[in-house]
Amino acid sequence: MIRECDDHGYFRSERCPICGEEGKFIMSDYEVEKIGRTLAAILRHGKFGLEMDQQGNVSLKDVMAKIRERNPRMNWLRSRHIEALVDTDPKGRYVIHGGKIRATYGHTIPLDIRLDCENIPDELFYPATPEEAELILESGIFPADRAMVHLSLTYRDALRAGSVRTEDPVILVIDTGVCMELGSDIGRAAKTVFLCRSVPADAIDIADPEDWDVEEEDD
Repeated sequence: MIRECDDHGYFRSERCPICGEEGKFIMSDYEVEKIGRTLAAILRHGKFGLEMDQQGNVSLKDVMAKIRERNPRMNWLRSRHIEALVDTDPKGRYVIHGGKIRATYGHTIPLDIRLDCENIPDELFYPATPEEAELILESGIFPADRAMVHLSLTYRDALRAGSVRTEDPVILVIDTGVCMELGSDIGRAAKTVFLCRSVPADAIDIADPEDWDVEEEDD
């Protein structure tokens, strides 16, 4: 659920993680999931015909109207509820600015998104199945069901992402310097997600788990 602390803002827990106060109820887990699914449909996949600019921005008012239309029991929905969901999203999937909202990554529609290309880590990570990994090492990484290639900040982030698709993902490490030298710019999309139009094979290697302190990343 999402609650709001008078002193520390929105949080997803029973009590404020900073001061321990119970705070004011904002939305249940069920409501967060329902709204999140509609946001993804609109902002990542361009569904329901709302006007979207080339950066993926859609009017927040239009988005709220569509959510209320599809969920008549949510006639209570106001902008602060969307702001609470966005502010507390651990993956940073959405951004609100100037009365508009956009998804930061996960798009399946072509857009011309401007990304922050400063301070990119030396290595990023990508999960693959064993079959995919062999082909990727020869040919590189290209978008499949998304508009851009999604890279993870840490080995553990990639392992989590890959575990959704396969039981034992192969984690590939991307040399971002080589990638960008070969003409494939990388930009930060969210807290742990980076985007690239493609990754050349020369920038890719298999990540040895022993080289990455996975347990330390979890702490």
